[in-house]
Amino acid sequence: MASRVSGPFTQAGREVVIAEAVRTPIGRSHPEKGWFRDVHPNAMLAACYQDLLARTGIDPAVVEDLVIGCTAPFGEQSRNIGRNAWLQAGFPAEVPATTLDRRCGSAQTSVNFAAALVSSGVHDIVIAGGVEHMGHVPMNSPAKISELYGEPWPAELRERYDFVTQGESAELIADRWGISRTEMDEFAVRSHALATAAIEAGRFADEMVRMELDGEIRLSDQTVRPGTTLETLGKLKPVFRPEDGRITAGTSSPICDSAAAVLLCTREAAERYGLRIRARIADQTTVGVDPIIMLTGPIPATKKILERNRLGIDDIDLFEVNEAFSSVVLAWQRELKPDEDRVNVNGGAIALGHAVGATGSRLIASILSEMERRDSHLGFVTMCCGGGLGTGTLIERVE
Repeated sequence: MASRVSGPFTQAGREVVIAEAVRTPIGRSHPEKGWFRDVHPNAMLAACYQDLLARTGIDPAVVEDLVIGCTAPFGEQSRNIGRNAWLQAGFPAEVPATTLDRRCGSAQTSVNFAAALVSSGVHDIVIAGGVEHMGHVPMNSPAKISELYGEPWPAELRERYDFVTQGESAELIADRWGISRTEMDEFAVRSHALATAAIEAGRFADEMVRMELDGEIRLSDQTVRPGTTLETLGKLKPVFRPEDGRITAGTSSPICDSAAAVLLCTREAAERYGLRIRARIADQTTVGVDPIIMLTGPIPATKKILERNRLGIDDIDLFEVNEAFSSVVLAWQRELKPDEDRVNVNGGAIALGHAVGATGSRLIASILSEMERRDSHLGFVTMCCGGGLGTGTLIERVE
């Protein structure tokens, strides 16, 4: 396939290819029923490293860096989990690692940063990825840390911004774009239906790390609810605005546990080590948006990538727009007007779950598998992020 992308990222440096991408099953964050309840996050990420290297057959010593996303680097996920998981897997101590936090976009940013390291000539082979065990390190952990060590939003910052929760931001998006409760419920039904169909057809199996969880090898995700209907969702109460809200637990992504990893390298390195070239990173971006209505980042991120690569929305064969909340994707669709049959074709985080620090790399693995299945040429992954950010990665399949 000839490339039809000529944006600044590909013009500026060396070609960056994806040799492999894997992810664990996504487990529900539950102290008694969650698949990963007795699993340390190191082990989740280590399993991804091991599977990635086993599939590619490369010597772990040739990996030059690890770039790993994690939004809550506290407790079990502290002290550079990207490094700890590598050492726990028994791999060479000479391979360095860094762990980064760009909120929900952390694992996608890890791929983008790793691609930049390869494109710039700093490294030839890098593993990117992400991990989040929200069952062991809950979302409210920063609040507890603040009690001991101080508030990340001091009075001087709060004078500039009246910060709200992500749930309230999702409500603000529904307000601004006039998105009804029924539309959001319908979107959630679609997500569960598509995810159920994908699992039944085995479409996630190739990207899954084989892990024995609760005595079984799981090739599915724990929070998908087959048979979800408008009637069942209609019975749920709003969770962020109890009196007049529209966002419910059914139109929000479940908190989950997961890890994912992606092997990126130069074309020359792929040929040298006999690696499969599955696709290349054609372009990438991150944007900032209003930190109050903070989840609108996918809109300008998508527009920026399309404009500078001289592409139209219909030039993209497949989209993965993270389903943090139904309103996020519905607002993106209203602004960009894509063919909805190309968006989140195997369901999204509303059904599959959102292990925040891992999802970005999971989306890369999932869209890559689907692009190969459909013989698609261009795919685009974008996410909203807490604090008002939007990430984007343009993937192109080439020979």
